[in-house]
Amino acid sequence: MIEIKHVTKKYGEKTAVRDVTFSVKPGEIVGFLGRNGAGKTTTMNIITGYISSTAGSVTVDGYDVLRKPLEVKRRIGYLPEHPPLYLDMTVWDYLNFSADLKKVAKRGRAAALNEICERVRITDMRKRMVKNLSKGYRQRVGIAQALVGAPQTLILDEPTVGLDPRQIIEIRNLIRDLGQDRTLILSSHILQEVSHVCERVVIIDGGRIVAADKLENLLGGAAERRVLTVRAAGPEKGVLQVVKAISGVREAVVLNPVETDCAEIEITLAPGADPRKNISTALHRAGYPIVMLKPQETTLEDIFLRLTEGKR
Repeated sequence: MIEIKHVTKKYGEKTAVRDVTFSVKPGEIVGFLGRNGAGKTTTMNIITGYISSTAGSVTVDGYDVLRKPLEVKRRIGYLPEHPPLYLDMTVWDYLNFSADLKKVAKRGRAAALNEICERVRITDMRKRMVKNLSKGYRQRVGIAQALVGAPQTLILDEPTVGLDPRQIIEIRNLIRDLGQDRTLILSSHILQEVSHVCERVVIIDGGRIVAADKLENLLGGAAERRVLTVRAAGPEKGVLQVVKAISGVREAVVLNPVETDCAEIEITLAPGADPRKNISTALHRAGYPIVMLKPQETTLEDIFLRLTEGKR
C-alpha cells in the first residue's frame, strides 16, 4: 500500500509538485501520466526516497519514507527512465552487485537471481557484458535489478522508451505478468500502453493531480461528448448542408477528404440524441450515398489532452 498525502516539493521559488495526494492499493497496477515537466519523475523520486519532499508525507506498507527510509527501500523496486546499468559488468555480476546493495542474503541468492533472469527472459544473457546488449535487453536487465530482493511494489518510469514495436509488446507483456502479484506504478508517455496494462490512472499536470480514477470511469465520463464521422459520396457543401439540417446534430464540420469525390464530416451529437438513421435516410434521399458512418471512440489520449490542454 502506497499513500501519498499533500506532497509538495519546492526548488527555491519553483514548485515542482503541489499538494499531490493519491494512493495505490496492494495488487493494483496504476498508470501515472503527465507531460514532460508535469511532476511525474519528481513524485516517483519522492516515493522511492531518492529526494525528500518539502511538505506532506509518503508511506509504503505503513513505513514513512523519511522516518524509515531503509524499510521503504526494501519494499520498493525502482526502474528509473535511464536504468542505472554498469556497462562494463556482465549481467550476472551486475545483478549480484545489486543484491549486495540491497543486502540480499548470500544463501539462496543464486537461485533467486536465476528465477528473476528466467522471469524477465535474460537467462541466456547472464554472461554477456551489459554494453553488448540491445536496448530491449538492457531494459530487461533494468527491470531485473528492480526485482532483486523480492519487493512487493514496483515503480517503473518509462520502461519502454526507445524500444522498437516488438520490444514494446514484449516489455508490456512482462509488466502485465509482474503486476499479477505486485503493486505497480507505471509512468509512460505511450498512452496505449497504459490502456492495455493499467487498471487505474493518475494524471498530473503543472505539479497537481488533475484526475485519479479507474480507466473505465474516466472513459465513461469523457464519452458525454458523442461524435460521429460520416463519409458520403458527394460535394462537401451539399453533404454538410444535409447533415446540419438533421435534428439531434449539434455541430458538423468538414474534415480533410480521405477519398476522391467524397466528403467527410465530423458530427457532434446533442445530449441523448441518436440521429444515425435519420442521417442515413437524408443523405440517401439527397443522392449522397454513405461510404462510412461510425462513432468516434473516446480514448485515454482524448482524456489526457482534455485535462492537460492549455495548462502550461
